[in-house]
Amino acid sequence: MAIKRYKADADNTIVNAYQANMETRGTGSNAGAADVLEVFSIYGRQSTSSAELSRILVKFPISTISTDRTATTIPASGSVSFYLRLFNAASSQTVPIDYKLVVNAVSQSWQEGDGLDLAGYKDLTKGNIGSNWMSASNTTVWKDISNALKCGGSYITGGAVAGVVNTEIFTFEQTFSTCLEHMELNITPLVEQWIAGTYSNYGVGIRLSSSYEASSSVPGFNPAVAATNGVSSDAGILMNVSGATVSYYTKRFFARGSQYFFKRPVLEARWNSITRDDRGNFFYSSSLAPATDNMNTLYLYNYVRGRLIDIPGVSTGAIYVDLYSGSVNNTIPSGAILDQGNPSLLATFATGGWVSTGVYTCSVCMTAAATPLKTLYDVWHNGSGSQYFTGTIGPTILRGADIVRRPSYYMNITNLRDKYRKDEKARFNLYVRDKYWDPTVYTKAQATPTTTTIPSASYRVFKILDGFEAIPYHTGSNLSTGLSYDVSGNYFDLNMSLLEPGFAYAIKFSFYDPELVSWVEQDPTFKFRVEDYEY
Repeated sequence: MAIKRYKADADNTIVNAYQANMETRGTGSNAGAADVLEVFSIYGRQSTSSAELSRILVKFPISTISTDRTATTIPASGSVSFYLRLFNAASSQTVPIDYKLVVNAVSQSWQEGDGLDLAGYKDLTKGNIGSNWMSASNTTVWKDISNALKCGGSYITGGAVAGVVNTEIFTFEQTFSTCLEHMELNITPLVEQWIAGTYSNYGVGIRLSSSYEASSSVPGFNPAVAATNGVSSDAGILMNVSGATVSYYTKRFFARGSQYFFKRPVLEARWNSITRDDRGNFFYSSSLAPATDNMNTLYLYNYVRGRLIDIPGVSTGAIYVDLYSGSVNNTIPSGAILDQGNPSLLATFATGGWVSTGVYTCSVCMTAAATPLKTLYDVWHNGSGSQYFTGTIGPTILRGADIVRRPSYYMNITNLRDKYRKDEKARFNLYVRDKYWDPTVYTKAQATPTTTTIPSASYRVFKILDGFEAIPYHTGSNLSTGLSYDVSGNYFDLNMSLLEPGFAYAIKFSFYDPELVSWVEQDPTFKFRVEDYEY
């Protein structure tokens, strides 16, 4: 599984907007229990140059992510990306267009609170638990990292890592052209700092960039007044002389309290977990192919009593692979080790290595001249006489063609079930063959049709009821929805916790066509249901 979602464990909207009387600002209001989050800037509503702002705070369970990394549920740093995802909430209010939202790391702890009012801003904390425009909690005001009083939240906009100041770790931006887009930002550098403990996890603040927040030339926030009279009595206006003189009202996202399962704020971990095992897709080296395409990747899976376990002493060291042709009757390896014909190899064996618990891999190549039309045997060993495994390979000779390829496939998920539990992780095995496969009578009687391996395949999952795309294709460099393959064909793992129980879903597949330089979605649809069993 190459996607894991971590739901927000706290969120809030903080504002300095005017209440309904247009005289008192709602700087003490809290909306930590509201089902939407809101960011806006209003210029010139109360007076010709008045400024009113709204910002969002969101926090995620980084300790859970750290635990998952320790347990190798998610990969190590550098092999996984973390995306901040917030989902647009439709609004009857005026909505902004052509604007930019900024995401910054929050620099201090804050309380979520239980306010609900995002219209009149009447749910004032007044010493109760919750953050607001002026205070991070019922006991602490907002202060920046230099301990100076702040309002509207306190954020880290730059910092030093290994002695180098790097604002990219703490500041992220997304441009919105309409009111309908969701937020999807890669904030991996920040999350990795949280996991490493370099900076404490206080979540992120989301606001309009300074050029889109309302212009204000007279600072209403006076730290001295705030310290003397109490922060709740201060106006909380931010000086922003280069700000906007038009309004951007209002962009709303669903909050963690939303009734919509798929639209709550999440931090989504994505990584490439594809295993491409060429044992069933092994090609002899050919002058028709570039050198890189003449290499074949093989895997060894060390199952002991039904689970993957490291071979003793080979979890960190090398493992070696010899190739043999078949014996006279082609049933066992012959006596002579084949020269793999790779100039970079100084010996006849290939050197492999450890991939993950109980899984090892190596890359090999072989010319057809060495063992024409015979089974190849790969023997895995430690280089000192101990053999671990002997496998078989049916190589294919690469040939040119006199017609243009016309791919059309028959597909089936051979182990698809009608229902899955919400806490289940399931593996789906995809069978693919040429749609116009035309076997002889002998082939029908004697053999199971060979599976066609699709080197680049991806899946998506959508809810049948309304077509909502629960898991979209991720076909970029990350390819977190990519399919693996081995000698039996393509497969992928799906964690059902990504899906809302009580609904039916469908899976669609897309194959990459290198001639078209495009992903092509296939026709078949495969349906199943996720259940919430209470026993």
